[in-house]
This record gives sequence, structure tokens and C-alpha cells, in this order.
Amino acid sequence: MELGLIWLEFALCAALIGLAGPELSRSGDIIAEKTGLSQNWIGLIMLATVTSLPELITGLSAVTVADVPDIAVGDVLGSCVFNLAILIVLDLMHRDGPIYFRAHQGHILAAGFGIVLIGWTGMSILLAGHSFAFEIGHVGLYSPIMIGLYLIAIRTVFSYERNQREEFVEEVVEQYGDITLRQAVRRYLIGAAVLVAAGVWLPFVASDLSEAMGWRQTFVGTLLVAAVTSLPEFVVTMAALRIGALNMAIANLLGSNLFNILVLAIDDIAYTKGPILSHVSPVHAVSAFSAVVMTGVVVIGLLYRSKTRAFRYVDWISISLFLLYLLNSYVLYVFAH
Repeated sequence: MELGLIWLEFALCAALIGLAGPELSRSGDIIAEKTGLSQNWIGLIMLATVTSLPELITGLSAVTVADVPDIAVGDVLGSCVFNLAILIVLDLMHRDGPIYFRAHQGHILAAGFGIVLIGWTGMSILLAGHSFAFEIGHVGLYSPIMIGLYLIAIRTVFSYERNQREEFVEEVVEQYGDITLRQAVRRYLIGAAVLVAAGVWLPFVASDLSEAMGWRQTFVGTLLVAAVTSLPEFVVTMAALRIGALNMAIANLLGSNLFNILVLAIDDIAYTKGPILSHVSPVHAVSAFSAVVMTGVVVIGLLYRSKTRAFRYVDWISISLFLLYLLNSYVLYVFAH
């Protein structure tokens, strides 16, 4: 009965995040329109940021109140892998050929920065596991580097989009003539409040679930919690596809992975017992390098731009992503279980 209650709490967290995430994204889109800010900048950056709020809130709660750093790190890196796996569903749902042929090659820039940021994280995990980690107070030296790389990435992507593709977001964004700015802000705040509540609750539920099921926190944080906190990305991506905004959908996923690494740096700052990567399982490096390889596969797809699918409904790039996701899940289950 107790186990059933824990699963019920977990499902409720998932439902709340799944409902609040899309509302936050839609409200942010309306705010961008009503304030006259760049649709390109708001759509590309704000969408990715707000859909990654569960990772931020869950991570902060995990390292401060719940004291489960493994769940925080596993959530961030697991979400990166899960976000790339969402591209598989996107390709399946896209009926006008492979998404990599239809998508703009400008996504390669964000993907390249993703490889750099996530690769740096994986290397830092391995070094920390061998007690080779420089510190600034209780913060690892890798964290300010992560923050710096993130800021450089955002600035570079913004400059590229502004100079090369002014119409990238404007051509697909919806118009909200019947909603005022005040209403949009109110919806945004309500959605944020729900998201914060679910995010604070989630690591406690995941910790109880790992204890009840006999799973280690590495496995639970990377697979279960990551899947739940990635629900906003999934729902927003599918919604963008339905309105024909394929490029916005892909940019949201790649941008979310960039923000996830920023979240890890923030988690490190909030974790006062020392550099966070020195207090977690080195198995998390598997997720980091899985995300790096998967992002590399996406870059290949964007460059090769195949017009036909290897099978009837899915591109060979998506098949490769699926196999890599399964391999990552299997390795985590075997070595972190």
C-alpha cells in the first residue's frame, strides 16, 4: 500500500509538470508578442528555459533540502539524453519526410555548443571521480566554466539567428489577439507556481521510490526523474509540430540541453558540502557521453539531409538515436542498480 502511494505521488508530480510546462511556454510566447520583444530571441531562448524549469527546481531541491546530489546530476544528464530521444518521436510524427531534411542547418550551431558543454561535464565527472577537481570554495572550477560556455553559446546563437534568419520564429509563432499582457503574465506566474511545487516535491518522491524498489538514486534520477522533468519539452515539441513549427520544436530541445548544463552549475553552487561532481556516482559520465554521441548523430543528420527514410516511417538517424538511448538505459540499470 505504501509503495502504491509513492507511485501515485510520482504520477501526480508528472501530471502537474506536464500541465504547467506547456502553459508556461504558451504564456511566454504571448508575453513576447505583447511586449514587442524579438520573437526569434524569446521563442528560441525563453521556450528552452521555461521548459527546463523542472530540472532547475528539482535540482535545487535535491541538493539543498533532500540532500540527494545523485538525483540532481542524474536528472540533468538524463534529461539531455531524453530530450534527444524526443527527436525520434518528432521524426515519427512528421509526415513530410525526415525532419533532418526539413530542419534548418543553423541548428548545428546549438548542437555543437551542446557537444562542448555536455562533453566538458562528462570529462569533469571522470576527473572528479579520480579526486582531480579544483575548487573555488565549495564550488568546482568546472562550474564557472560551464556558466561562461553557456553565455557564449547563447550570445553566439542569438547573433547567428539575428544575422542569418530573422524570420526563423516569426513565421511560425501564433498570434494571441484575444489575450492581454496582464492575463499572460498571470497565467505564467500560476504555471510557474505549480511547476515549483511539483519540482520541490519530486526529489523526495524519487528518493522514497528508489528505497522502496531497491534502486540506487543514480538509476532513479537519470531515468525516472529525467523523464518526468522532460515532459514539458515533449509536450511543447509535439504542440509546435502540430502548428507546423518544426524548427522551433528542434530549437527548444537543443536549447534545453544547453540550459540543463547551466542548471548543473547552479546545483553545484547550491550544494554546500563541496563540488557536487565529487559526491556523485561516476556512472553519470555514461549519460553525458551518450548525450554527446547522440548530439553528434543529430549533427550528421542535419548535414547529410537525407530526403528518404531508411524505413517507411522513420529515418536511420532516429533509429541510431533510439539504439543509443536503449544502450544508455541498459548500462545505467546494470551498473547503477
